[in-house]
Amino acid sequence: MLFPTTDFAIFFCIVFLMHWLLKPASTSWKVFMILASYVFYAWWDPRFVALLAGVSLIAQLGGIVVWRTENKLLRRLALVLAITVTLLPLVYFKYYSFFTLNLANALDRFGVDSVVPLLQITLPVGISFFTFMAISYIIDIYRNELEPTGWTNFFLYLSFFPHLVAGPIVRGGELIPQLKRPRNPRRIDFSRGAWLILGGLFKKVVISSYVATTIVDPVFADPGRHAALEVLLAIYGYAVVIYADFSGYTDIAIGVAMLLGYRFPENFNRPYIARSLQDFWRRWHMTLSRWLRDYLYIPLGGSKKGGVRTYVNIIITMVLGGLWHGAAWTFVVWGALHGAGQAVGHFRRTRRIAAGLSPQENDPGAIARQRIVTFHIVCLGWVFFRADSIGSAFDVLARLVTGWAEPAALAFPLLIAVIAGMIGLQWLPGRVSGRVQVAFSRMAPAVQGVFLALVLFVITTLGPQGVAPFIYFQF
Repeated sequence: MLFPTTDFAIFFCIVFLMHWLLKPASTSWKVFMILASYVFYAWWDPRFVALLAGVSLIAQLGGIVVWRTENKLLRRLALVLAITVTLLPLVYFKYYSFFTLNLANALDRFGVDSVVPLLQITLPVGISFFTFMAISYIIDIYRNELEPTGWTNFFLYLSFFPHLVAGPIVRGGELIPQLKRPRNPRRIDFSRGAWLILGGLFKKVVISSYVATTIVDPVFADPGRHAALEVLLAIYGYAVVIYADFSGYTDIAIGVAMLLGYRFPENFNRPYIARSLQDFWRRWHMTLSRWLRDYLYIPLGGSKKGGVRTYVNIIITMVLGGLWHGAAWTFVVWGALHGAGQAVGHFRRTRRIAAGLSPQENDPGAIARQRIVTFHIVCLGWVFFRADSIGSAFDVLARLVTGWAEPAALAFPLLIAVIAGMIGLQWLPGRVSGRVQVAFSRMAPAVQGVFLALVLFVITTLGPQGVAPFIYFQF
C-alpha cells in the first residue's frame, strides 16, 4: 500500500480511530495494530506476509537464545547463527540472481557451464529495512543494551506500518519502550504531524514526479539524444528527485507515527550543504548511516587498528552499504566512490590535526567551497546510482564533454527554478523552517484546516495521474 493513495487514506482513518479506541486495552490494541500492519504489507503482495512473520519469528527466537546463553563462546555462536538465519531471506531474494548471473558469466568465459540455476526472483518490498531492524535487535541484546521484549511487542515493532516498507530504520531501543507506555491523545502534536505528512506528499508527488518525468527519466534513458546542458540538469535533477522522494516518504512516515503517538528518529538534515562526504552521511539517511557505523564499521575495528585499517574499514562499510541499496555493480561503484572519498577526507583531517590545525578550514569562503565540492562528488555518485549499468553511467558523463554545441530543448525556466530552488533551500538556516512550522502550529484549528485543504488541493492538482512507487521501495 502506498502512502499517497486513496486506499491508504481510508486505511489510516480506520487504523487511527481503532488505535485510540483500543489503546486502553493493551493486548487487544497490539493484536489489532499487528494485523493492520500485516494488511498494509499484504496490500502489495499477500504472499510475502509469511516472509515478514518468519523473519520476526527467527529474530525473536534468536534474541531470546542469545540472552539466555551465558557461556561467552556459545553466546557468540548463537549470535552468529541468529544473524545468519535472519539474513538468509534477504540474501536469497535480493542477491541470488546477482551472484548466480555473475558466476555464470565468469564461468562462460572459460567455457564452463554453470550448474547453479538462474531464477527470476521478485524482491519483497521493504525486506532490507525490516531485516536490518531485526539484526540490530539481536545485536543490541548481545551487547546487553536491550532485553528481549514480549512476542507481541516484537512483532509489532518489526511490522509497525509507518516504517515497514522504506524506513526509517528504527532500533528496538527507540520504539519498543514507546510501545509499552500509554499514549495520551491530548498530547499528540497534530499540527507538526500534519505538516510533515503534507510536506512529504508535496515533495514526492509534485517535486520529485515533475523533475523525474521532465528531465531525469528521458536523459538517463538515452543520454546520446540530449545536449550537455540537459544532461547536467538531469544530474542535478536526480539529486533533487531522490532527496524529495526519500525524504518525502520519511516525513510522511514520521508524521503518521506522530499522529499515533510515536516518535521516529530524524532521517535527513539538509544533506546537500554537507562539507565532506563524512558530513553528508551524517545528514543523509541518518538511520542507515548510524546502523552501518554501529553494526558494521565499529565491529570491523573502526579507527582503532591504525590508519591503513581505518581506510579499509571505511571502504568496506561503504561498499557493503552500496550493495545494500541494490544487487548491481552500479551500487558497488557508488559505495566505493563514497568509501574512497571518505577515506581521503579522513586522511586529510588526520594530516591537518597532526600539523596542529583544525580538522577543516572554517572561514566562510572555505565552507562554501567545501559544500560545493562535496555536492558535486555526491552528484557524481548519483549518476552511477541512477544508471542502469556502469556503461550507461559513463555514457551520461561523456555527454557532459561532447554535447555542449547542441540545443537544450528540455532546459525549461520552470524546471531550472525548481531544481535550483530545492537545492538552494537547503542553504537556508535550519531555524527558518522551524519558525514556519511554529507559525503554522499557532494558527487556529479552523485556519490550519483551510491551509491543509489548500495544500492538498495543490498537490492533487499539480501531481501526475497515478503515483509511482517510492524509489527506495526497490532497495
